Amino acid sequence: MKYQIIPVTPFQQNCSVIWCEKTLKAAVVDPGGDIERIMAEVTKLGLNVEKILLTHGHIDHVGGAASLAATLSVPIIGPHEADKFWLDNLVKQSQNFGFARAEAFEPTQYLKEGDEVTIGEQTVSVLHCPGHTPGHIVFYNEPTKLAWVGDVLFRGSIGRTDFPQSNHQDLLHSITTKLWPLGQDVSFIPGHGPMSTFAEERQHNPFVADQLFD
Repeated sequence: MKYQIIPVTPFQQNCSVIWCEKTLKAAVVDPGGDIERIMAEVTKLGLNVEKILLTHGHIDHVGGAASLAATLSVPIIGPHEADKFWLDNLVKQSQNFGFARAEAFEPTQYLKEGDEVTIGEQTVSVLHCPGHTPGHIVFYNEPTKLAWVGDVLFRGSIGRTDFPQSNHQDLLHSITTKLWPLGQDVSFIPGHGPMSTFAEERQHNPFVADQLFD
């Protein structure tokens, strides 16, 4: 699995283009905006985008999804159905956060724990990781030990839990029981900021370091 990170929106959200090196079939993860920039990168890489994947329903992650899906004639996959209320309220989200108007949409398919999504000959597994939002999911590619974690976990921090239906304890539970078992050697692409590894966060992250739970 190959990937290219494209920071988008004023929030510098880490949109990712991920693809199967053998087939050049690709997916776009969390296209929050700046669709022209995403399309330019896809063209430069010579990829055939076949789906859009969403980790959760916040506007900086989904604001460009409907227009990109229409442009490419591809389905929108994810997040978990528990984030439907966020997608239904995209007009209000765009007003509240100063984004260009984004219309509500319904994904082609919601995802749940244990689902798998194919990209060419590659597969990502789905983990339901509520806390930041109730329907947040994480995508994991086992062969490359690479996870796309949205706003669940960051380098040195964790996702906010002051939004409607957020829950701090649920977030800690998601990280420690869903992410950590994947292995210390997993690298992750967060929704914002630099990449890190689970080993690094288990040692140094002040919110979820292992010594906090001893």
